Amino acid sequence: MSVNNDSEFVPIAMRIRDSVARQGFMTHIGAELSELTRGTCTLAVDRRPELLQQHGLFHGGVTAFLVDNATTIAAATSRGQSALTAEYKLNLLSPAIGERLICRARVIKPGRQVAVVAADVFCVTDGVEKHTATALASIAMLDEKAVARIPSPA
Repeated sequence: MSVNNDSEFVPIAMRIRDSVARQGFMTHIGAELSELTRGTCTLAVDRRPELLQQHGLFHGGVTAFLVDNATTIAAATSRGQSALTAEYKLNLLSPAIGERLICRARVIKPGRQVAVVAADVFCVTDGVEKHTATALASIAMLDEKAVARIPSPA
């Protein structure tokens, strides 16, 4: 469902985009929030030397960060509430080599307390996507009282 067809989602999307823009690590990595709809999130990062491991592949930590952040953002879009990663299982399927790394997350099961979210990561080389990782995450949904207890430096 797109933002255009879901007027209730517009303020949620704006709040999430503002929150993501305040994340210092997103800026540090150079990641961008490229797509956001209810229950989905796409994050992407361009290849730079600082993000590569010794063999010139995207570092697994970059893949893990994209999965961690995209699954949490996707969960937050499904209910319009704050969320934190409780756990995720990441399978690295093939070497992450390419010009760009893209993570697409989608809510499998929204929940009041825990959401289950899947993510797939792709490397883009010459416009062709190659599936490099897949993940399944449990995302803890936070109520307003819990959020208020967490000091935010951002």
